[in-house]
Amino acid sequence: MSGGRHRDDTGARLGMWLFLYTEVLLFGGLFLLYSVYLHRYPREFAAAAQELNLGIGAANTVILLTGSLLVALAVSAVRLGDARPARRLLWGSVATGVLFLANKYVEWSAEIGHGVYPGSPALAGRPPGESIFVGLYYITLGLHGVHVLVGTVLLAVMAIWVGNGTVHRDDFVRLENAGLYWHLVDLVWIFIFPLYYLLL
Repeated sequence: MSGGRHRDDTGARLGMWLFLYTEVLLFGGLFLLYSVYLHRYPREFAAAAQELNLGIGAANTVILLTGSLLVALAVSAVRLGDARPARRLLWGSVATGVLFLANKYVEWSAEIGHGVYPGSPALAGRPPGESIFVGLYYITLGLHGVHVLVGTVLLAVMAIWVGNGTVHRDDFVRLENAGLYWHLVDLVWIFIFPLYYLLL
Protein backbone atom coordinates (compact mmCIF):
# COMPACT_ATOMS: atom_id res chain seq x y z
CA MET A 1 0.00 0.00 0.00
CA SER A 2 2.73 2.43 0.98
CA GLY A 3 4.66 1.51 -2.17
CA GLY A 4 1.63 2.30 -4.31
CA ARG A 5 1.18 5.59 -2.57
CA HIS A 6 4.83 6.39 -3.11
CA ARG A 7 4.50 5.70 -6.83
CA ASP A 8 1.33 7.80 -7.02
CA ASP A 9 3.02 10.69 -5.22
CA THR A 10 6.04 10.48 -7.47
CA GLY A 11 3.84 10.43 -10.56
CA ALA A 12 1.83 13.41 -9.30
CA ARG A 13 4.99 15.39 -8.68
CA LEU A 14 6.44 14.47 -12.05
CA GLY A 15 3.18 15.35 -13.78
CA MET A 16 3.15 18.77 -12.12
CA TRP A 17 6.75 19.48 -13.10
CA LEU A 18 5.98 18.54 -16.70
CA PHE A 19 2.95 20.83 -16.65
CA LEU A 20 5.02 23.67 -15.20
CA TYR A 21 7.56 23.09 -17.97
CA THR A 22 4.87 23.69 -20.60
CA GLU A 23 3.86 26.86 -18.77
CA VAL A 24 7.44 28.07 -18.81
CA LEU A 25 7.54 27.44 -22.57
CA LEU A 26 4.32 29.42 -23.01
CA PHE A 27 5.46 32.50 -21.12
CA GLY A 28 9.01 32.08 -22.41
CA GLY A 29 7.66 32.36 -25.94
CA LEU A 30 5.86 35.58 -25.03
CA PHE A 31 9.00 37.00 -23.43
CA LEU A 32 11.02 36.05 -26.51
CA LEU A 33 8.50 37.81 -28.74
CA TYR A 34 8.69 40.83 -26.45
CA SER A 35 12.50 40.92 -26.69
CA VAL A 36 12.39 40.78 -30.50
CA TYR A 37 10.04 43.76 -30.73
CA LEU A 38 11.88 45.63 -27.97
CA HIS A 39 15.04 45.40 -30.04
CA ARG A 40 13.14 46.80 -33.02
CA TYR A 41 11.18 49.53 -31.20
CA PRO A 42 13.14 50.48 -28.05
CA ARG A 43 11.98 54.11 -27.90
CA GLU A 44 8.36 53.31 -28.62
CA PHE A 45 8.31 50.56 -25.96
CA ALA A 46 9.85 52.94 -23.42
CA ALA A 47 7.29 55.64 -24.26
CA ALA A 48 4.35 53.24 -23.94
CA ALA A 49 5.69 51.84 -20.66
CA GLN A 50 5.53 55.31 -19.10
CA GLU A 51 1.73 55.11 -19.19
CA LEU A 52 1.60 52.06 -16.93
CA ASN A 53 0.91 52.45 -13.22
CA LEU A 54 4.25 51.70 -11.56
CA GLY A 55 2.75 51.98 -8.07
CA ILE A 56 0.18 49.25 -8.68
CA GLY A 57 2.78 47.11 -10.43
CA ALA A 58 5.13 47.38 -7.46
CA ALA A 59 2.31 46.73 -4.99
CA ASN A 60 1.28 43.61 -6.89
CA THR A 61 4.87 42.40 -6.78
CA VAL A 62 4.89 42.64 -2.99
CA ILE A 63 1.46 41.01 -2.83
CA LEU A 64 2.51 37.99 -4.89
CA LEU A 65 5.77 37.56 -2.99
CA THR A 66 3.79 37.62 0.25
CA GLY A 67 1.39 35.03 -1.15
CA SER A 68 4.27 32.73 -2.08
CA LEU A 69 5.73 33.05 1.41
CA LEU A 70 2.38 32.17 2.99
CA VAL A 71 2.01 29.11 0.73
CA ALA A 72 5.51 27.89 1.59
CA LEU A 73 4.79 28.30 5.30
CA ALA A 74 1.48 26.47 4.87
CA VAL A 75 3.16 23.49 3.21
CA SER A 76 5.72 23.37 6.02
CA ALA A 77 2.96 23.52 8.63
CA VAL A 78 1.05 20.64 7.03
CA ARG A 79 4.21 18.54 6.90
CA LEU A 80 4.56 19.13 10.64
CA GLY A 81 0.93 18.19 11.22
CA ASP A 82 -0.20 21.72 12.16
CA ALA A 83 -3.45 21.94 10.22
CA ARG A 84 -4.93 25.05 11.88
CA PRO A 85 -2.09 27.49 11.09
CA ALA A 86 -1.70 25.92 7.64
CA ARG A 87 -5.35 26.61 6.85
CA ARG A 88 -5.02 30.23 8.01
CA LEU A 89 -1.88 30.70 5.95
CA LEU A 90 -3.62 29.31 2.88
CA TRP A 91 -6.58 31.64 3.31
CA GLY A 92 -4.06 34.46 3.62
CA SER A 93 -2.53 33.42 0.30
CA VAL A 94 -6.02 33.33 -1.23
CA ALA A 95 -6.48 36.91 -0.02
CA THR A 96 -3.27 37.96 -1.80
CA GLY A 97 -4.59 36.48 -5.04
CA VAL A 98 -7.89 38.33 -4.70
CA LEU A 99 -6.08 41.57 -3.87
CA PHE A 100 -3.80 41.17 -6.89
CA LEU A 101 -6.77 40.72 -9.22
CA ALA A 102 -8.60 43.66 -7.64
CA ASN A 103 -5.56 45.88 -8.21
CA LYS A 104 -5.31 44.66 -11.79
CA TYR A 105 -8.99 45.49 -12.35
CA VAL A 106 -8.45 49.03 -11.05
CA GLU A 107 -5.31 49.43 -13.15
CA TRP A 108 -6.84 48.16 -16.37
CA SER A 109 -10.02 50.18 -15.86
CA ALA A 110 -7.96 53.36 -15.63
CA GLU A 111 -5.81 52.44 -18.64
CA ILE A 112 -8.80 51.56 -20.80
CA GLY A 113 -10.45 54.80 -19.70
CA HIS A 114 -7.41 56.67 -21.02
CA GLY A 115 -7.53 54.83 -24.33
CA VAL A 116 -4.59 52.52 -23.59
CA TYR A 117 -5.83 49.25 -25.05
CA PRO A 118 -5.27 47.35 -28.33
CA GLY A 119 -6.96 48.97 -31.31
CA SER A 120 -7.98 52.12 -29.45
CA PRO A 121 -8.37 55.40 -31.37
CA ALA A 122 -5.85 56.99 -29.00
CA LEU A 123 -3.16 54.58 -30.21
CA ALA A 124 -4.05 54.86 -33.89
CA GLY A 125 -1.99 58.01 -34.43
CA ARG A 126 1.02 56.80 -32.49
CA PRO A 127 4.07 54.90 -33.76
CA PRO A 128 3.36 51.20 -34.40
CA GLY A 129 5.84 50.13 -31.72
CA GLU A 130 3.61 51.57 -29.00
CA SER A 131 0.61 49.61 -30.26
CA ILE A 132 2.69 46.43 -30.29
CA PHE A 133 3.81 47.08 -26.70
CA VAL A 134 0.23 47.60 -25.56
CA GLY A 135 -0.92 44.46 -27.36
CA LEU A 136 1.81 42.34 -25.78
CA TYR A 137 1.09 43.93 -22.41
CA TYR A 138 -2.57 42.93 -22.46
CA ILE A 139 -1.91 39.43 -23.82
CA THR A 140 0.87 38.63 -21.35
CA LEU A 141 -0.71 40.19 -18.27
CA GLY A 142 -4.16 38.90 -19.19
CA LEU A 143 -2.81 35.36 -19.46
CA HIS A 144 -0.95 35.81 -16.20
CA GLY A 145 -4.14 37.11 -14.58
CA VAL A 146 -5.97 33.95 -15.61
CA HIS A 147 -3.21 31.94 -13.95
CA VAL A 148 -3.56 34.02 -10.78
CA LEU A 149 -7.31 33.33 -10.77
CA VAL A 150 -6.78 29.58 -11.23
CA GLY A 151 -4.09 29.56 -8.54
CA THR A 152 -6.33 31.45 -6.12
CA VAL A 153 -9.13 28.91 -6.61
CA LEU A 154 -6.67 26.03 -6.14
CA LEU A 155 -5.38 27.51 -2.90
CA ALA A 156 -8.93 28.01 -1.64
CA VAL A 157 -9.65 24.33 -2.34
CA MET A 158 -6.45 23.37 -0.52
CA ALA A 159 -7.47 25.49 2.48
CA ILE A 160 -10.81 23.66 2.62
CA TRP A 161 -9.13 20.27 2.27
CA VAL A 162 -6.61 21.06 5.00
CA GLY A 163 -9.50 22.14 7.20
CA ASN A 164 -11.52 18.93 6.73
CA GLY A 165 -8.50 16.62 6.87
CA THR A 166 -8.42 15.60 3.20
CA VAL A 167 -4.90 17.04 2.99
CA HIS A 168 -2.72 16.19 5.99
CA ARG A 169 0.80 15.31 7.05
CA ASP A 170 0.74 11.89 5.38
CA ASP A 171 -0.97 13.07 2.18
CA PHE A 172 0.03 16.57 1.12
CA VAL A 173 1.20 16.15 -2.49
CA ARG A 174 -1.81 18.02 -3.86
CA LEU A 175 -1.02 20.96 -1.62
CA GLU A 176 2.63 20.79 -2.63
CA ASN A 177 1.68 20.84 -6.31
CA ALA A 178 -0.72 23.74 -5.80
CA GLY A 179 2.12 25.58 -4.07
CA LEU A 180 4.44 24.92 -7.00
CA TYR A 181 1.84 26.31 -9.38
CA TRP A 182 1.53 29.45 -7.26
CA HIS A 183 5.30 29.87 -7.13
CA LEU A 184 5.37 29.69 -10.94
CA VAL A 185 2.74 32.44 -11.11
CA ASP A 186 4.93 34.51 -8.82
CA LEU A 187 8.08 33.77 -10.84
CA VAL A 188 6.42 34.83 -14.10
CA TRP A 189 5.41 38.12 -12.51
CA ILE A 190 9.01 38.70 -11.40
CA PHE A 191 9.87 38.77 -15.12
CA ILE A 192 6.79 40.76 -16.16
CA PHE A 193 7.30 43.59 -13.67
CA PRO A 194 10.71 44.83 -14.89
CA LEU A 195 10.00 44.10 -18.56
CA TYR A 196 6.84 46.18 -18.66
CA TYR A 197 6.85 48.55 -15.68
CA LEU A 198 10.53 49.41 -15.27
CA LEU A 199 11.36 49.92 -18.96
CA LEU A 200 13.13 53.24 -19.39
